Amino acid sequence: MTLDVVILAAGQGTRMRSALPKVLHRLAGKPMVRHVIDTASGLAAERTHVVVGHGAERVREALADCQLRFALQAEQKGTGHAVAQALEGLGEGKVLVLYGDVPLIHRQTLETLLEGVDDTRMGLLTVTLDDPSGYGRILRNEAGEAVAIVEQKDASESELAVRECNTGIMAMTASQLRRWLPRLSSENAQGEYYLTDVIAMAAAEGVKIVTTQPAKALEVEGVNNRAQMARLERAHQLALAERLMAEGVALLDPARLDIRGTLSCGHDVEIDVGCVFEGHVELGEGVRIGPYCVIRDSHIGAESVIDSHSVIDGAVVAGRNRIGPFARLRPGTRLAVGAKVGNFVETKNVEVGEGSKINHLSYVGDARLGREVNIGAGTITCNYDGANKHRTEIDDHVFIGSNSALVAPLSVGRGATVGAGSTITKDVPDSALAVSRSRQISKADWPRPGKSQDD
Repeated sequence: MTLDVVILAAGQGTRMRSALPKVLHRLAGKPMVRHVIDTASGLAAERTHVVVGHGAERVREALADCQLRFALQAEQKGTGHAVAQALEGLGEGKVLVLYGDVPLIHRQTLETLLEGVDDTRMGLLTVTLDDPSGYGRILRNEAGEAVAIVEQKDASESELAVRECNTGIMAMTASQLRRWLPRLSSENAQGEYYLTDVIAMAAAEGVKIVTTQPAKALEVEGVNNRAQMARLERAHQLALAERLMAEGVALLDPARLDIRGTLSCGHDVEIDVGCVFEGHVELGEGVRIGPYCVIRDSHIGAESVIDSHSVIDGAVVAGRNRIGPFARLRPGTRLAVGAKVGNFVETKNVEVGEGSKINHLSYVGDARLGREVNIGAGTITCNYDGANKHRTEIDDHVFIGSNSALVAPLSVGRGATVGAGSTITKDVPDSALAVSRSRQISKADWPRPGKSQDD
């Protein structure tokens, strides 16, 4: 059978206290609904439908790069009403109903659920909770078969004692759904069309309701407020941390790690506390990351050390490099083997050759440094003239003295030296000394000014 996935994402999420549609709030760096879409993509669905309502245009824009079909629920009249908006676009196979605010559901759980679906059976994902407050309860007959779901507001005292709960996630055939949805009623405490009412309809028809449960209740926990969002974030991050440690990564504190994308690590990588990894990050063998670093869309080569509070964005670090503390590598930075970028140094769109050093308090942008170059403290490449960027070319074995300004476009030849405190505006030949500074004047026995007697 073919598969359609219907993701409900129309709710406002008033308890989030935000103008942003609830499903667009980020977990691990991406919108909650994107987690659900990514999980569903592993099921090889023929079509994926997203039912939008509150903030529909913003949701469409946020998901514009996904292959999706959107259905509009102009008025939020319950889950059954929401699924009905996608009914026209369904095929003739299986239909899986998911929720855009339940981001941690696992693909394996959904595969198991779908296995139990055919023309005579439907699938229902349930969860057993110590505290079932707020959830619909699963009602079973004397044979132990699921026959109905009762929402908490409509439940009797005995039904409220049931601990097996409805997750809202279910699967059935499209033909079953087309039979059942038009028969839903809003005669209940909420005045809504409950999708859960199809369970009683299925039982009345003799359609077997096959129930399954997730490995952990966390998979089916939804988000309604900021506290729940934070709880899921930490739980998700801890799961990622445990996976890294199982692969051999040393985390000094697994509870203080944030991965907002993908992180791949070689052997013997060590990550200190408070580090954030965004986009796609690769850490080679033996890399050590100091505390409170942010690394985004970068490759860090083997045996490199990133000292504390460094920010690395869109950089390629070849290996055996030392960076930081408090360094900032901006997009386009490429460090050859053994190059060093020290404390309070910023680089952008720069190639730093093997063994070269930019140690302290410098800015180097739109430049190429050859091998064994030394950049003194306080040096800047003046690459921007107010309208255009210009490049600085520094050849091998160049020494740039402290507090120098290199005004691009500029070329400094092989083995050249620039004296400290110089502003260099003309190309420097190979092996030359370039000095550009005011002449020093010294006055012997000069009387230092003192305070007046009136003071």
